[in-house]
Amino acid sequence: MRSVGLLLASIVALVATPSLLDAQRRQPARKPPARKTEPARVTCPEVLGTGVRTKASFCFVLVGRDPADGVLVAIPPHTGNATLTFDLHNRHTYSEEEVKAGRGFAKYAAVIGVLTMQGDLLGRGAVLSEFRHARDLYDRIAGGAGPGGVKAVAPLGRELVTITVPPKIDQVSLLGEMLQATTPAGPETAAPGRPVAIVSGVQVEYQPGPVRR
Repeated sequence: MRSVGLLLASIVALVATPSLLDAQRRQPARKPPARKTEPARVTCPEVLGTGVRTKASFCFVLVGRDPADGVLVAIPPHTGNATLTFDLHNRHTYSEEEVKAGRGFAKYAAVIGVLTMQGDLLGRGAVLSEFRHARDLYDRIAGGAGPGGVKAVAPLGRELVTITVPPKIDQVSLLGEMLQATTPAGPETAAPGRPVAIVSGVQVEYQPGPVRR
């Protein structure tokens, strides 16, 4: 009788085992972390200031060749590609006297590059805008000596730029490449180390990855 009992116990165990395995297989797979969108950590070589209307921080993009001299944007550890976005503006020096005198027209075309710290180009951004009246300005910058306590230099126009950042890239640089401008003072181009455009609203979207040690 004992041998019969052991045999029955073995049969029950064999029948139950596949059910246990099936239950384990039916457990849902662990979902990967959701993608995050957050303001990027930016190191600005030359700060313009804070917008009166938007409260955004505005930063000059300088002409140069060395990525270390650009606007540096930290990219968090990420799995797959991250997406960098920012607003690109032209740089305009506002003069109330020139506008009243009918000499306020200006036109700007600027191009910047987004590079890795090794100098590899990830993409470009461009902005084209015209100025005729004060209402054409995108924002005014607080902290100046002009009427209302604003600065004469202001962002003009707005172009949203989107750049794909590959895995393992933890920092990128924004550097000015080209400026073609027609101003009341005459034609204007950008020399090395001089501002070519302005950026604001820098954000990064990414799927969190392992933190490097």
